[in-house]
Amino acid sequence: MSDNGSATTDTQPMDRETIHRLIAKHDRPGPRYTSYPTAVEFSENLGRDAYEECLDEADLSGTGPISIYLHLPFCEKRCLFCGCHVIITNQRERTKPYLELLVREAAMVAQRLPHRREFTQLHLGGGTPTYYSPAELKGLIESLLVHYQPGPTAELTVEVDPRVTTTDHVDALADVGFNRISMGVQDFTPAVQQRIHRVQSVRETEELIRHSQSRGYRGINVDLIYGLPLQTLEGFEDTVDSVIGMGVDRAAVYSFAYVPWMRGHQRKLDTDELPSRDLKMQLLALAREKFLGAGYEPIGMDHFALPDDELNRAKREGRLRRNFQGYAVAPADDVVAFGISAISDVRGAIVQNEKKLTRYAGAILDGRLPTASGLRRTRDDVIRADVIERVMCNFLIDIPAVESRWGIDFHQYFSADLKQLAPYEEEGLVRISDGEVRATVVGELFVRNLAMCFDRYMRERHQNAKQPVFSRTV
Repeated sequence: MSDNGSATTDTQPMDRETIHRLIAKHDRPGPRYTSYPTAVEFSENLGRDAYEECLDEADLSGTGPISIYLHLPFCEKRCLFCGCHVIITNQRERTKPYLELLVREAAMVAQRLPHRREFTQLHLGGGTPTYYSPAELKGLIESLLVHYQPGPTAELTVEVDPRVTTTDHVDALADVGFNRISMGVQDFTPAVQQRIHRVQSVRETEELIRHSQSRGYRGINVDLIYGLPLQTLEGFEDTVDSVIGMGVDRAAVYSFAYVPWMRGHQRKLDTDELPSRDLKMQLLALAREKFLGAGYEPIGMDHFALPDDELNRAKREGRLRRNFQGYAVAPADDVVAFGISAISDVRGAIVQNEKKLTRYAGAILDGRLPTASGLRRTRDDVIRADVIERVMCNFLIDIPAVESRWGIDFHQYFSADLKQLAPYEEEGLVRISDGEVRATVVGELFVRNLAMCFDRYMRERHQNAKQPVFSRTV
């Protein structure tokens, strides 16, 4: 067994009746663990000086490539399900200076990384990256590549909205090295699309996929969401069938993160139209059965990939990782992120940029990194981050590997956490032995709950919170 604990799992369809019996007990607010500690632990006490020190350390002590994220926040219209940090505007001329701010921020960080300029992952997210014209995006990337260079197997990925993405966008990004594309679909059912303000056709999505394939993009992904207003089993089944018919390499099936206390626009959704917990799990069960039946394999908590897709190869080889962009196949020790609200993870420090455009721009124009908040991981944080990532990526903790890597007695170090995990073992969601902690097939659907057992902050600060800070796990 590898140090990352990769292992195969039984991929038979779940027992729906068993799931229905468990969801009432285990559906609760919990993190998605794109980082540990999570963003709710960030403090404004960690600022620019600390980040600069960590960048210097990353350059001096780091040896491998880095991962890069660029946040392009602008959208023409707001989708009511969206949980991302976006800016809605049609005043395109006023958004052009933001591209220059990104380049200036990237240059400032590059100055502190004179020996760490190669990257293994470049991710454009948002917002809607293709809000900008093909020429503007191409110019942005060409300016970035002055400072950073892709490694021989680098993934260059863009998130797109098929409604506003043209074949010229796909071509322009391919011309500067982009080789992966992820498309938002959510649900093709007309009533659902109308309610969430996201109307797109099967045809325009399929045409964009076909063109991306012709330009050599690989790992083509489509995002679906279950738990949206007015969703039905029949409508979601048609959506999944359509996506499978398009021949995508990957699909992500996300639970709708209904967080109106964080995203006020979600209050426009009628809660009476949201699916019940039972229906949500039926929607997920249906999608899972469909994808498995079509030959896809489960990846982590919410992804499916064809057997020859790089995600599956990374899982088999123990290279699968999880970061702020989700599951990643090209590990990097340090992540540098540019743009408003972007989160970097460098040498044990997690730092987030200013969320307001005016403050972000002010810092850049003053020659300062726009760091607003963050934290420094303790040794305990680092150990727990490793264990949680193993659970989230592989549904498995290889106990001897963890003990060897960190010099600990696993059962002693995590004695309180294993007590939290014990009820899940009694219910058949996880198996615990001297050598491993392994989620069962049904337990994979509750992997966020299993990971929470190792989250010290969740236990000590958020267990009995009066106001939720996370979306629900089911």
